[in-house]
Amino acid sequence: MRLIVLGGGESGVGTAILGKKKGYDVFVSDYGKIKESYKKVLINNGIAWEEGQHSEDLILNADVVMKSPGIPEKKSLIVLKLIEKGIPVISEIEFAAPFTNATTIGITGSNGKTTTTMLTHHLLKSAGLNVGLGGNIGKSFAWQVADGDFESYVLELSSFQLDGIINYKPHIAIITNISPDHLDRYDYKYENYIASKFRITMNQTEDDFLIYDADDEAITEWLKNNKTKAQLIPFSLTKTLENGAFIKNKNMEINIINEEEFTMETETMALEGKHNMKNAMAATSVAKLMKIRNATIRESLSNFQGVEHRLEKVLKIQNVQYINDSKATNVNATFFALDSMNTPTVWIVGGVDKGNDYNELMSLVREKVKAIICLGVDNRKIIDVFGNVVDMMVEVSNMEDAVKTAQHLTEKGDTVLLSPACASFDLFENYEDRGNQFKNAVKHL
Repeated sequence: MRLIVLGGGESGVGTAILGKKKGYDVFVSDYGKIKESYKKVLINNGIAWEEGQHSEDLILNADVVMKSPGIPEKKSLIVLKLIEKGIPVISEIEFAAPFTNATTIGITGSNGKTTTTMLTHHLLKSAGLNVGLGGNIGKSFAWQVADGDFESYVLELSSFQLDGIINYKPHIAIITNISPDHLDRYDYKYENYIASKFRITMNQTEDDFLIYDADDEAITEWLKNNKTKAQLIPFSLTKTLENGAFIKNKNMEINIINEEEFTMETETMALEGKHNMKNAMAATSVAKLMKIRNATIRESLSNFQGVEHRLEKVLKIQNVQYINDSKATNVNATFFALDSMNTPTVWIVGGVDKGNDYNELMSLVREKVKAIICLGVDNRKIIDVFGNVVDMMVEVSNMEDAVKTAQHLTEKGDTVLLSPACASFDLFENYEDRGNQFKNAVKHL
């Protein structure tokens, strides 16, 4: 069996290693450059590879192809040719899942999936479970399956990874929320993107569970018009649910049929903000289904450290709090960030726009934002929408200037929030690089 891996990054190299171990004839092809560290791994494992091109004669004879999530299938000529030939093009998750008997918890959503994934992993690991963390985050799932395997995995799954599944099903699936994102990959049709997210439940059976946000319009609408066999476990900030998770009188309550009821005061949790209450309800529902004791869950929820670049408090300087929310790469994520601000805010925003509608943020900007710093190559849209709404708007071209300008515009008791609502590729390598530059600039004030 010939396995072709397109993309020599973390998921590609992990898949290649698992494929080699399982007796496949493996070839890795990357149209760009492969990192030196990954090249060494491929060479040490005797896996053939190429970079800077896709050689058709070496690829089109595949039995199966694993495509890295970053490669858009509608724009990649080699992928189009493979599909035309009827060769299955799948994701890493689809390839690796049959080689493990582990229980998998799959988590998707437009926002909150990283926090929910990390928190779920933290809850299970703190309870002593032998649990791995993978998917869109950390070490490749396939690589972990090849190297030693865990009894269960918490997997963060992007819509691109879900597009490449055929038979994979998580025992427990979570959809944190759905808002327009990556529409450039879905013919600019929101319904295509929604359908992509719901692939997470398409193979689930009556023995499986789907945990979802019952306050989310796109999710509830889909569930009204489509069927899943999975047992449904909703969570909500606004409704009291007979079966599910909800907030009542500053308490988080979770009632799941056949499980002991769980309650905890929201003020004793480490995570703050409404959106994080949702992430906590989703993760705790998993912990209950995995039979973890209430006392262990409470302890884990109160000591969770949070996720880097997601509403991360960096420093307080002259009584001004600096917050790094570089992971907010769409409007919905920034909405949550602005919604959780309790003091006058200087907002650093901008980058590569993915078809954003900034008007969704208008009421929050009027209420909370005193000044806007635009940090992007093209800021026209932001200036057009908010130019007359805030007293001060400044354009800068690097992070150091953004942070210094922010410092000049603040008074005691204010907050400086980096929450770009955009991708980062115009001025930075990725959102981590953007967040790290912000933290560095703050530390050098």
